[in-house]
Amino acid sequence: MLDAECFAFLARALESPLAPTVVLATNRGVCAVREGGGSGGGGACDPFRSETLAPHGVPVDLLDRAVIVRAAPLSPQEAAQVIALRAAVEGVALDEAALAALAAAAAGASLRHAVGLLAPSAVLAAAAGRKETGVTAADVASARELFWDAKASARKLAQAGGGFVQ
Repeated sequence: MLDAECFAFLARALESPLAPTVVLATNRGVCAVREGGGSGGGGACDPFRSETLAPHGVPVDLLDRAVIVRAAPLSPQEAAQVIALRAAVEGVALDEAALAALAAAAAGASLRHAVGLLAPSAVLAAAAGRKETGVTAADVASARELFWDAKASARKLAQAGGGFVQ
């Protein structure tokens, strides 16, 4: 997270005639703004100790100038619409069961992972001789076994224990 000196720099930059567009993303609630402690003097200052609490860990004077956009997870129907649109752009034919399986993958992992499964699923369908009829739910399941999302990969590593090179 940025410290107070970084936020002061951003505030000055936003007041300049050539002000940049700054995008900050956070999932923090009300938390402490880290105090400075860089090369500018104080030396004895602990950079992780702060007495200033602020929403999202952003100083209130900077937060007053912000436009806050709330991001919420997509519903399964919205994820299915995005996946169907992306499949149409990529020229991948999906049956309803495959679309439902990809929407479930989006709900379980991420929309990025589900969209990333489109191409491998299409390759598996083409290898099985179903290029024209399209991707089935079985193709999506096979692609999910071959290409794990980050959570599944971490789970497999934890189950394997110390069987990997450190």
